Amino acid sequence: MAVPRHLFIPDTVWVREEGRPVPLRRADSPERWLEACYSDEPIAVQLDDGDGSGRGYVTSSASMPSVVALMLEAAELRFGHRVLEIGTGTGFNAALIACRVGIDNTTTVEIDADLAEQAREALKNAGWPVETVAADGTQGYPPGAPYDRILSTASVYKVPYPWIEQAAPGGKVVTPWGTAFHSGALLRLYVNGDGAASGHFEGDTGFMWVRDQRPPHGAVEDRVSPEHDYAETVTDLHPYEPVGDFSASFAIGALVPGMTSTLVYDRDDPASQRYTVYLMDPRSGSWASWHIQPGPREYVVKQHGPRSLFDELARAYQWWKEVGKPDHTRFGLTVTPDRQIVWLDDPAHPVA
Repeated sequence: MAVPRHLFIPDTVWVREEGRPVPLRRADSPERWLEACYSDEPIAVQLDDGDGSGRGYVTSSASMPSVVALMLEAAELRFGHRVLEIGTGTGFNAALIACRVGIDNTTTVEIDADLAEQAREALKNAGWPVETVAADGTQGYPPGAPYDRILSTASVYKVPYPWIEQAAPGGKVVTPWGTAFHSGALLRLYVNGDGAASGHFEGDTGFMWVRDQRPPHGAVEDRVSPEHDYAETVTDLHPYEPVGDFSASFAIGALVPGMTSTLVYDRDDPASQRYTVYLMDPRSGSWASWHIQPGPREYVVKQHGPRSLFDELARAYQWWKEVGKPDHTRFGLTVTPDRQIVWLDDPAHPVA
């Protein structure tokens, strides 16, 4: 094994139990820790940007090995390619890249200085001492440009234009792309040399966000107040149709920017079929509640704030149905110096 994963996993990681991350320490449970290292699961290696606040939000993880393989396959790496990785994390992916293209051709950038130092040490000890830079990866790394490949292991909604600028003509940018509403898909952009890049969306990939683009944290109780006024309506639209379908929710996320969704079960009877889907835009203070219960398809919707979020969702879902329920892989993205455009089938057919 050229790159053993456990050499890059910290001695303390976090695993999810009863919905919350709890520490798993190598010293306490070496067999369980090693099993986690070689499971096809993401491993949380940092909470709360390392600030010790105890909020419990995972902010860095070692990605699932199968997803790592998917991204590396999409990058089509060849020996001698100059590669920039955005989001070093543990350093495991950087070692895999170096194994393919060469140590001297690999540069990795990590915004968190502590994580960067830990990865730098792990890479050196594992025999893959690639250049590891502590910096904001959304700015790329100009000293090493141009790059044949730029790979991000952090999700974006707005593709940073420095990545396009620093990619060589004919190069590729591979990144998870997501919206506040939809966890994400893999995006492979081809850089054409005239200042633009374009490409289709591919597999299902959910990653940590780059820090300046991640949706705001917060529970429903932080956004929805009993004192809020609201308009009320009734719908026969069940949330499984627009929320539960991967391609439908992908399209809705692209067409309705800034909207998140949260499902809350009936606390008095968690096993019942009663629950509420909350749609929220934290930045505008808008929310909608979509109450589901057994019986006839007549669901009460309440909407508050300057945006009628449920109406926006319903229109986007209707559009998706009217154009034939396209799979998410029929969508693509074009990035230029001043904008990015989501399109269906062809850049000549923009949708958002």
